[in-house]
Amino acid sequence: MPAVVSGKVLVTGANGYVAAWVLEDLLENGFAVRGTVRSESKTAHLREHLKAFGEKLEFVIVDDMTGVRKDGAFDEAAAGVDVIMHIASPVTSAATDPEEVIGPAVRGTTSLLNSALKHQATVKRVFVMSSCAAVYTPSLSDAQEKTAIVDEKNWNEVSVEHVKEKGKEADGMHIYRASKVLAERAAWDLYEREKSREGGLGWDLVTMCPPWVFGPVVHEAPTLEIFGSTQSLWYNNVVKGEVKGDALTKAGYEWVDVRDLARAHTLALVTPAAGGERFIIRGGRAVWQDFVNAARKFSDKIPAGDPDYNPDEAFFPARFIADKSIRILGMNYRTMDELSKDSLEDFVTRGWL
Repeated sequence: MPAVVSGKVLVTGANGYVAAWVLEDLLENGFAVRGTVRSESKTAHLREHLKAFGEKLEFVIVDDMTGVRKDGAFDEAAAGVDVIMHIASPVTSAATDPEEVIGPAVRGTTSLLNSALKHQATVKRVFVMSSCAAVYTPSLSDAQEKTAIVDEKNWNEVSVEHVKEKGKEADGMHIYRASKVLAERAAWDLYEREKSREGGLGWDLVTMCPPWVFGPVVHEAPTLEIFGSTQSLWYNNVVKGEVKGDALTKAGYEWVDVRDLARAHTLALVTPAAGGERFIIRGGRAVWQDFVNAARKFSDKIPAGDPDYNPDEAFFPARFIADKSIRILGMNYRTMDELSKDSLEDFVTRGWL
Protein backbone atom coordinates (compact mmCIF):
# COMPACT_ATOMS: atom_id res chain seq x y z
CA MET A 1 0.00 0.00 0.00
CA PRO A 2 1.17 3.59 -0.52
CA ALA A 3 2.05 5.71 2.46
CA VAL A 4 -0.82 7.30 4.37
CA VAL A 5 0.24 10.91 4.91
CA SER A 6 -3.08 12.42 5.92
CA GLY A 7 -6.59 11.43 6.94
CA LYS A 8 -8.32 9.99 9.99
CA VAL A 9 -6.95 7.27 12.27
CA LEU A 10 -9.04 5.10 14.60
CA VAL A 11 -7.16 4.28 17.83
CA THR A 12 -8.66 1.72 20.22
CA GLY A 13 -8.37 2.05 23.98
CA ALA A 14 -7.55 5.72 23.52
CA ASN A 15 -7.32 6.52 27.24
CA GLY A 16 -4.63 3.89 27.90
CA TYR A 17 -0.94 4.47 28.62
CA VAL A 18 0.41 3.72 25.14
CA ALA A 19 -2.66 4.79 23.17
CA ALA A 20 -2.72 8.28 24.69
CA TRP A 21 0.80 8.86 23.39
CA VAL A 22 -0.18 7.43 20.00
CA LEU A 23 -3.03 9.96 19.85
CA GLU A 24 -0.69 12.82 20.65
CA ASP A 25 1.95 11.77 18.12
CA LEU A 26 -0.61 11.35 15.34
CA LEU A 27 -2.22 14.72 16.05
CA GLU A 28 1.15 16.48 16.16
CA ASN A 29 1.88 15.01 12.72
CA GLY A 30 -1.28 16.35 11.13
CA PHE A 31 -3.65 13.38 11.34
CA ALA A 32 -7.20 13.50 12.61
CA VAL A 33 -7.90 10.91 15.31
CA ARG A 34 -10.97 9.03 16.46
CA GLY A 35 -10.35 7.28 19.77
CA THR A 36 -12.45 4.50 21.25
CA VAL A 37 -13.22 4.49 24.98
CA ARG A 38 -15.56 2.42 27.13
CA SER A 39 -17.48 5.41 28.51
CA GLU A 40 -17.77 9.15 27.99
CA SER A 41 -16.19 9.81 31.39
CA LYS A 42 -12.92 8.41 30.04
CA THR A 43 -12.61 11.26 27.51
CA ALA A 44 -12.48 14.33 29.77
CA HIS A 45 -8.75 14.24 30.57
CA LEU A 46 -7.64 13.70 26.98
CA ARG A 47 -10.04 16.33 25.64
CA GLU A 48 -8.41 18.84 27.98
CA HIS A 49 -4.84 17.66 27.39
CA LEU A 50 -5.23 17.72 23.61
CA LYS A 51 -7.63 20.65 23.30
CA ALA A 52 -5.22 22.55 21.03
CA PHE A 53 -6.10 20.10 18.24
CA GLY A 54 -9.79 21.01 18.37
CA GLU A 55 -12.04 19.07 16.04
CA LYS A 56 -9.18 16.89 14.78
CA LEU A 57 -9.77 14.73 17.87
CA GLU A 58 -13.03 12.89 18.48
CA PHE A 59 -14.11 9.95 20.62
CA VAL A 60 -16.60 7.11 20.19
CA ILE A 61 -17.94 4.77 22.85
CA VAL A 62 -17.22 1.06 22.34
CA ASP A 63 -18.12 -0.57 25.63
CA ASP A 64 -17.92 -4.15 24.35
CA MET A 65 -14.68 -4.44 22.41
CA THR A 66 -14.74 -8.23 22.28
CA GLY A 67 -18.17 -8.51 20.70
CA VAL A 68 -19.51 -10.75 23.47
CA ARG A 69 -22.89 -9.04 23.56
CA LYS A 70 -23.16 -8.21 19.86
CA ASP A 71 -21.25 -8.66 16.63
CA GLY A 72 -19.59 -5.74 14.89
CA ALA A 73 -18.55 -3.82 18.00
CA PHE A 74 -16.22 -1.61 15.94
CA ASP A 75 -18.35 -1.31 12.78
CA GLU A 76 -19.54 2.23 13.41
CA ALA A 77 -16.22 3.39 14.86
CA ALA A 78 -14.36 2.18 11.75
CA ALA A 79 -16.65 3.94 9.29
CA GLY A 80 -14.89 6.62 7.27
CA VAL A 81 -11.38 6.18 8.70
CA ASP A 82 -8.21 5.69 6.67
CA VAL A 83 -6.25 3.73 9.25
CA ILE A 84 -7.03 1.56 12.28
CA MET A 85 -4.63 1.14 15.21
CA HIS A 86 -5.62 -1.53 17.72
CA ILE A 87 -3.83 -0.70 20.97
CA ALA A 88 -6.36 -1.95 23.53
CA SER A 89 -5.81 -5.44 24.97
CA PRO A 90 -5.95 -7.09 28.41
CA VAL A 91 -2.67 -6.72 30.37
CA THR A 92 -2.39 -8.95 33.44
CA SER A 93 -0.23 -11.78 34.72
CA ALA A 94 -2.58 -12.54 37.65
CA ALA A 95 -5.34 -14.40 35.79
CA THR A 96 -6.19 -17.93 36.92
CA ASP A 97 -8.49 -18.73 34.00
CA PRO A 98 -6.87 -18.47 30.54
CA GLU A 99 -10.22 -17.57 28.98
CA GLU A 100 -10.32 -14.37 31.04
CA VAL A 101 -7.31 -13.03 29.13
CA ILE A 102 -6.97 -15.01 25.91
CA GLY A 103 -10.62 -14.85 24.91
CA PRO A 104 -10.95 -11.05 25.07
CA ALA A 105 -7.55 -10.50 23.43
CA VAL A 106 -8.32 -12.73 20.45
CA ARG A 107 -11.97 -11.70 20.08
CA GLY A 108 -11.14 -8.02 20.36
CA THR A 109 -8.53 -8.31 17.61
CA THR A 110 -10.67 -10.36 15.23
CA SER A 111 -13.71 -8.16 15.89
CA LEU A 112 -11.73 -5.10 14.89
CA LEU A 113 -10.29 -6.72 11.76
CA ASN A 114 -13.73 -7.91 10.71
CA SER A 115 -14.92 -4.32 10.96
CA ALA A 116 -11.94 -3.30 8.83
CA LEU A 117 -13.05 -5.82 6.21
CA LYS A 118 -16.43 -4.10 6.05
CA HIS A 119 -14.76 -0.74 5.35
CA GLN A 120 -12.20 -1.71 2.71
CA ALA A 121 -13.30 1.19 0.55
CA THR A 122 -11.60 3.62 2.94
CA VAL A 123 -9.25 1.69 5.26
CA LYS A 124 -5.70 1.44 3.90
CA ARG A 125 -3.66 0.08 6.83
CA VAL A 126 -4.43 -1.76 10.08
CA PHE A 127 -2.11 -1.92 13.08
CA VAL A 128 -2.19 -4.44 15.91
CA MET A 129 0.03 -3.82 18.92
CA SER A 130 1.38 -7.14 20.07
CA SER A 131 4.33 -7.70 22.41
CA CYS A 132 7.77 -9.24 22.64
CA ALA A 133 5.94 -11.79 24.81
CA ALA A 134 4.69 -13.17 21.49
CA VAL A 135 8.23 -13.29 20.09
CA TYR A 136 10.46 -14.69 22.84
CA THR A 137 10.15 -18.34 23.84
CA PRO A 138 10.74 -18.49 27.63
CA SER A 139 12.17 -21.46 29.47
CA LEU A 140 9.78 -23.52 31.57
CA SER A 141 12.60 -24.12 34.05
CA ASP A 142 15.55 -22.22 35.49
CA ALA A 143 17.94 -24.02 33.17
CA GLN A 144 18.43 -21.26 30.57
CA GLU A 145 22.11 -20.36 30.45
CA LYS A 146 22.49 -18.39 27.23
CA THR A 147 20.81 -15.22 26.04
CA ALA A 148 18.38 -15.97 23.23
CA ILE A 149 18.83 -13.73 20.18
CA VAL A 150 15.33 -13.00 18.88
CA ASP A 151 13.93 -11.18 15.86
CA GLU A 152 10.57 -10.84 14.09
CA LYS A 153 10.72 -14.38 12.67
CA ASN A 154 10.39 -15.90 16.15
CA TRP A 155 7.15 -16.95 17.85
CA ASN A 156 6.57 -18.06 21.44
CA GLU A 157 5.21 -21.58 21.06
CA VAL A 158 6.04 -22.68 24.61
CA SER A 159 3.54 -20.45 26.41
CA VAL A 160 0.71 -21.49 24.10
CA GLU A 161 1.45 -25.18 24.65
CA HIS A 162 1.83 -24.66 28.40
CA VAL A 163 -1.63 -23.08 28.61
CA LYS A 164 -3.18 -25.79 26.44
CA GLU A 165 -1.69 -28.46 28.70
CA LYS A 166 -2.30 -26.84 32.09
CA GLY A 167 -5.58 -25.00 31.52
CA LYS A 168 -6.65 -23.24 34.71
CA GLU A 169 -3.48 -24.50 36.38
CA ALA A 170 -1.32 -22.56 33.91
CA ASP A 171 1.13 -19.94 35.13
CA GLY A 172 -0.32 -16.40 34.93
CA MET A 173 2.59 -14.97 32.98
CA HIS A 174 2.33 -17.76 30.41
CA ILE A 175 -1.39 -17.03 30.08
CA TYR A 176 -0.58 -13.40 29.31
CA ARG A 177 2.14 -14.39 26.84
CA ALA A 178 -0.14 -16.89 25.12
CA SER A 179 -2.81 -14.21 24.75
CA LYS A 180 -0.34 -12.04 22.85
CA VAL A 181 0.73 -14.91 20.61
CA LEU A 182 -2.80 -16.02 19.80
CA ALA A 183 -4.17 -12.51 19.23
CA GLU A 184 -1.35 -11.56 16.88
CA ARG A 185 -1.52 -14.92 15.09
CA ALA A 186 -5.28 -14.45 14.64
CA ALA A 187 -4.58 -11.11 12.98
CA TRP A 188 -1.99 -12.51 10.57
CA ASP A 189 -4.15 -15.56 9.76
CA LEU A 190 -7.14 -13.37 8.91
CA TYR A 191 -4.97 -11.02 6.87
CA GLU A 192 -3.34 -13.78 4.83
CA ARG A 193 -6.65 -15.56 4.28
CA GLU A 194 -8.46 -12.44 3.07
CA LYS A 195 -5.51 -11.28 0.97
CA SER A 196 -5.55 -14.56 -0.95
CA ARG A 197 -9.23 -14.30 -1.87
CA GLU A 198 -10.29 -13.24 -5.33
CA GLY A 199 -10.18 -9.46 -5.47
CA GLY A 200 -7.57 -9.24 -2.72
CA LEU A 201 -7.69 -7.04 0.35
CA GLY A 202 -8.03 -3.27 0.48
CA TRP A 203 -5.67 -2.77 3.42
CA ASP A 204 -2.39 -4.16 4.72
CA LEU A 205 -1.38 -5.18 8.25
CA VAL A 206 1.40 -4.01 10.59
CA THR A 207 2.11 -5.48 14.02
CA MET A 208 4.30 -3.93 16.73
CA CYS A 209 6.11 -6.00 19.36
CA PRO A 210 7.57 -3.99 22.27
CA PRO A 211 9.20 -5.35 25.45
CA TRP A 212 8.63 -3.52 28.77
CA VAL A 213 7.25 -0.04 28.08
CA PHE A 214 8.31 2.82 30.38
CA GLY A 215 8.33 6.60 30.24
CA PRO A 216 6.24 9.68 31.14
CA VAL A 217 2.46 9.54 31.30
CA VAL A 218 -0.14 11.60 29.42
CA HIS A 219 -3.21 9.47 30.16
CA GLU A 220 -5.33 10.20 33.22
CA ALA A 221 -3.43 9.28 36.40
CA PRO A 222 -4.68 11.50 39.24
CA THR A 223 -3.27 9.40 42.11
CA LEU A 224 -0.59 6.81 42.65
CA GLU A 225 -3.23 4.29 43.70
CA ILE A 226 -4.81 4.34 40.21
CA PHE A 227 -1.65 5.23 38.31
CA GLY A 228 -1.65 1.94 36.43
CA SER A 229 0.48 1.03 33.40
CA THR A 230 3.94 -0.47 33.38
CA GLN A 231 5.30 2.94 34.39
CA SER A 232 3.89 2.29 37.88
CA LEU A 233 6.35 -0.62 38.10
CA TRP A 234 9.17 1.77 37.18
CA TYR A 235 8.03 4.17 39.90
CA ASN A 236 7.81 1.47 42.56
CA ASN A 237 11.16 -0.11 41.72
CA VAL A 238 13.21 3.01 40.98
CA VAL A 239 11.66 5.85 43.00
CA LYS A 240 10.39 3.84 45.97
CA GLY A 241 13.17 1.26 45.87
CA GLU A 242 10.86 -1.72 46.32
CA VAL A 243 12.90 -4.19 44.26
CA LYS A 244 15.71 -6.01 46.11
CA GLY A 245 18.36 -8.69 45.72
CA ASP A 246 18.83 -10.52 42.45
CA ALA A 247 15.70 -8.90 41.02
CA LEU A 248 17.49 -5.56 41.38
CA THR A 249 20.92 -6.45 40.06
CA LYS A 250 20.82 -9.71 38.09
CA ALA A 251 17.43 -10.11 36.40
CA GLY A 252 17.84 -8.48 33.00
CA TYR A 253 15.06 -7.34 30.69
CA GLU A 254 14.57 -5.16 27.61
CA TRP A 255 12.60 -1.90 27.45
CA VAL A 256 11.37 0.86 25.17
CA ASP A 257 10.29 4.44 25.83
CA VAL A 258 6.52 4.79 25.41
CA ARG A 259 7.06 7.88 23.23
CA ASP A 260 9.23 5.87 20.84
CA LEU A 261 6.56 3.18 20.63
CA ALA A 262 4.03 5.87 19.70
CA ARG A 263 6.45 7.36 17.18
CA ALA A 264 6.89 3.96 15.56
CA HIS A 265 3.17 3.81 14.85
CA THR A 266 3.21 7.14 13.04
CA LEU A 267 6.39 6.29 11.11
CA ALA A 268 4.92 2.96 10.02
CA LEU A 269 1.85 4.83 8.84
CA VAL A 270 3.76 7.14 6.51
CA THR A 271 6.24 4.49 5.30
CA PRO A 272 5.01 2.40 2.33
CA ALA A 273 7.44 -0.45 3.02
CA ALA A 274 6.00 -0.98 6.51
CA GLY A 275 2.89 -2.67 5.12
CA GLY A 276 2.70 -6.40 5.81
CA GLU A 277 5.55 -6.25 8.35
CA ARG A 278 6.05 -7.24 11.96
CA PHE A 279 8.33 -4.92 13.99
CA ILE A 280 10.20 -5.31 17.25
CA ILE A 281 10.28 -1.86 18.86
CA ARG A 282 13.07 -1.94 21.42
CA GLY A 283 15.14 0.82 23.04
CA GLY A 284 17.66 -0.97 25.24
CA ARG A 285 18.28 -3.45 28.04
CA ALA A 286 18.72 -3.09 31.78
CA VAL A 287 18.47 -4.51 35.23
CA TRP A 288 16.61 -2.33 37.72
CA GLN A 289 19.87 -1.09 39.23
CA ASP A 290 20.78 0.42 35.84
CA PHE A 291 17.65 2.56 35.94
CA VAL A 292 18.33 3.42 39.59
CA ASN A 293 21.82 4.61 38.64
CA ALA A 294 20.42 6.60 35.71
CA ALA A 295 17.71 8.22 37.83
CA ARG A 296 20.19 9.22 40.56
CA LYS A 297 21.92 11.48 38.00
CA PHE A 298 18.81 13.67 38.04
CA SER A 299 17.46 13.39 41.60
CA ASP A 300 19.00 12.96 45.03
CA LYS A 301 15.73 11.46 46.27
CA ILE A 302 16.28 8.12 44.55
CA PRO A 303 17.38 5.26 46.86
CA ALA A 304 20.88 3.99 46.08
CA GLY A 305 19.87 0.37 45.59
CA ASP A 306 22.92 -1.89 45.66
CA PRO A 307 26.22 0.05 45.62
CA ASP A 308 28.10 -3.21 45.01
CA TYR A 309 26.24 -3.92 41.77
CA ASN A 310 28.40 -5.72 39.20
CA PRO A 311 26.93 -5.47 35.66
CA ASP A 312 28.88 -8.57 34.63
CA GLU A 313 26.69 -10.68 36.91
CA ALA A 314 23.43 -9.67 35.19
CA PHE A 315 21.67 -12.23 33.00
CA PHE A 316 19.45 -11.32 30.07
CA PRO A 317 17.16 -14.14 28.92
CA ALA A 318 16.64 -12.50 25.53
CA ARG A 319 18.03 -9.86 23.25
CA PHE A 320 15.47 -8.47 20.85
CA ILE A 321 16.84 -7.33 17.50
CA ALA A 322 15.16 -4.10 16.38
CA ASP A 323 17.25 -3.52 13.25
CA LYS A 324 14.19 -3.69 11.00
CA SER A 325 12.57 -0.77 12.82
CA ILE A 326 15.69 1.31 12.24
CA ARG A 327 16.16 0.23 8.63
CA ILE A 328 12.56 0.56 7.44
CA LEU A 329 11.04 3.10 9.82
CA GLY A 330 14.11 5.16 10.61
CA MET A 331 13.62 4.79 14.35
CA ASN A 332 15.96 6.75 16.63
CA TYR A 333 15.49 5.44 20.15
CA ARG A 334 15.71 7.47 23.36
CA THR A 335 18.38 6.57 25.91
CA MET A 336 17.95 5.30 29.45
CA ASP A 337 19.04 8.70 30.75
CA GLU A 338 16.41 10.51 28.66
CA LEU A 339 13.66 8.18 29.82
CA SER A 340 14.73 8.49 33.45
CA LYS A 341 15.08 12.28 33.44
CA ASP A 342 11.70 12.84 31.79
CA SER A 343 9.97 10.30 34.02
CA LEU A 344 11.28 12.00 37.15
CA GLU A 345 10.19 15.41 35.87
CA ASP A 346 6.72 13.94 35.28
CA PHE A 347 6.60 12.62 38.86
CA VAL A 348 7.72 15.99 40.25
CA THR A 349 4.95 17.73 38.31
CA ARG A 350 2.43 15.33 39.85
CA GLY A 351 3.80 15.83 43.35
CA TRP A 352 5.00 12.24 43.61
CA LEU A 353 8.70 13.03 44.05
